[in-house]
Amino acid sequence: MKSIKIWNDSPSDKQAEQIADFLKAGEIWIMPTDSLYGIMCDALNPKAVKQVCDLKGINPDKNNLSIICSDISMAAEYARIGNRTFELMRDNTPGPFTFICKAQSNLPKEFKKRKTVGIRIPDCRTPREVAAKLGHPLLTTSIEFEDDDYARNPELILEAYDGKADGIAIGEEGLTEQTTIIDCIDDTPAIERQGIGEMEL
Repeated sequence: MKSIKIWNDSPSDKQAEQIADFLKAGEIWIMPTDSLYGIMCDALNPKAVKQVCDLKGINPDKNNLSIICSDISMAAEYARIGNRTFELMRDNTPGPFTFICKAQSNLPKEFKKRKTVGIRIPDCRTPREVAAKLGHPLLTTSIEFEDDDYARNPELILEAYDGKADGIAIGEEGLTEQTTIIDCIDDTPAIERQGIGEMEL
């Protein structure tokens, strides 16, 4: 399993480009976020998306899939963002939130049944900069772990996912909390799950 050490959540251009190239080739990578470490791939690569769903045991017909975008402009290319949702994203991102929005038609078929997508713009530069180098979003889903050490310690995460993922960006210690989910489908936002992120609607 490949590994790239990221110091102080400040990937170099070369590191971000290198990881983006691996994702373009269809690889599955684990990267830090502002909540749990995430299992990620190129969100526009249907084969890689299916691999991540299979690895995590996700049924995309029944579960929302989430993407990490570099900024709101990128998010607007893949999700329908109403005025109120835009205001919340502007005021609360980057941050530990997942905004559930109607999906645009340019996402792979795994997004099509539910017609929704979770938007993440995390307060963590590594995945945002990789998405920027890739030129489009990353599919993301949280790692699974048996105890908190395997959520926090990237070396233990590497151990747990060796042979399951292709690489890991080793960043700062991870967290054990999940993001706050905001349902924005009708542009009347409501908290669906309270997580690490605090927001007033």
